Amino acid sequence: MNGIDNLKAYSDIFKGKRIGLITNPSGVDKDLNYTTDILAQSFNLTALFGPEHGVRGDAQDGKKVEDFMDPILNIPVYSLHGRTLHISDEQFSQIDLLAYDIQDVGARFYTYLYTLSYAMEDAARNHIPVVVFDRVNPLGNMIAEGVLLEAERFKSFVGMFPIPTRYALTIGEYARYINKTFDIGCDLIVIPCENYKRDTQFKDTGLSWINPSPNIPTQESALVYIGTCLFEGTNVSEGRGTTHPFELIGAPFIDASKLAGSLNAMKLPGIRWRPAHFTPMFSKFANELCHGVQLHITDPIAFRPFEAGLRLFDEIRQNCPELKFYSGHFDHLLGTDTVRLGTESIDHIIERAKAESQAFMEQTQPFRIY
Repeated sequence: MNGIDNLKAYSDIFKGKRIGLITNPSGVDKDLNYTTDILAQSFNLTALFGPEHGVRGDAQDGKKVEDFMDPILNIPVYSLHGRTLHISDEQFSQIDLLAYDIQDVGARFYTYLYTLSYAMEDAARNHIPVVVFDRVNPLGNMIAEGVLLEAERFKSFVGMFPIPTRYALTIGEYARYINKTFDIGCDLIVIPCENYKRDTQFKDTGLSWINPSPNIPTQESALVYIGTCLFEGTNVSEGRGTTHPFELIGAPFIDASKLAGSLNAMKLPGIRWRPAHFTPMFSKFANELCHGVQLHITDPIAFRPFEAGLRLFDEIRQNCPELKFYSGHFDHLLGTDTVRLGTESIDHIIERAKAESQAFMEQTQPFRIY
């Protein structure tokens, strides 16, 4: 059970309070009732706050979202991905408690993490408590991957703290970790999941998959996202505008058969690469035929998406002089500029990532709930 399913045991926290809620369509209980409706029916829900993609989840990536009045609940809905990424002091004056219920995907560059992080900072300044309804991590909590973000150089809304790409914490554990480690000073309450262990696989939870964002339609897309999201920072399509975002990677200038053959020859664990040809309906290369690969996960436990994404990138870079980078986005996603600059080999960064991720796992142990 996710945190929202344990609301009854924590109901005293909400009684008599004006409640603000950060949420989106993934904020549901096990019976698929929206957290907005659950709180509105039993307590005094006075404001909603929407992250990237909005409270309704209907805005594509990067699109600004406007404020509006909810026509059913008749309460204001404030955008945290429009004019500002922060909750204002005036908005905090309308609430006594701020709750958060959004499904994360276990990736450092998912912006919901930083919507929560900013909200915790803003709430601490306004002396407003924050309640996080914890949720299971769909990638599990046993495996961390990736290098630590070089926060002094590459801090952004896709990465604020020195954590690995795949950080192996639930959203509640993440909140506990940053609150203490980075001295946020938030009055934080985490309502935990129940009957959940660190090694529990999402398929075994009995919970329904609700798209956390428009381009994460499946658990498989969430898993490969750890590695293939890097292509957002290049002129190679990451599959947006197709039915398999982040699983389809390609561009008009790629030789699909050659790329798949080279990758399959590496025999990376838990993955097969299929030559693929696709035409995105929107985003990069809209209505233009692309050639590349589709990632097919054969063993999700053995599969290491961070390494797979880097190996895929390296093959394209070596064989496609047309490859280009978009400003500094690639570096912000990866957390370092050594790969783009070619000052660190792929083999070396993968080995460095293993050491840094293991150290992070040890550092975060005191903040684990499960």
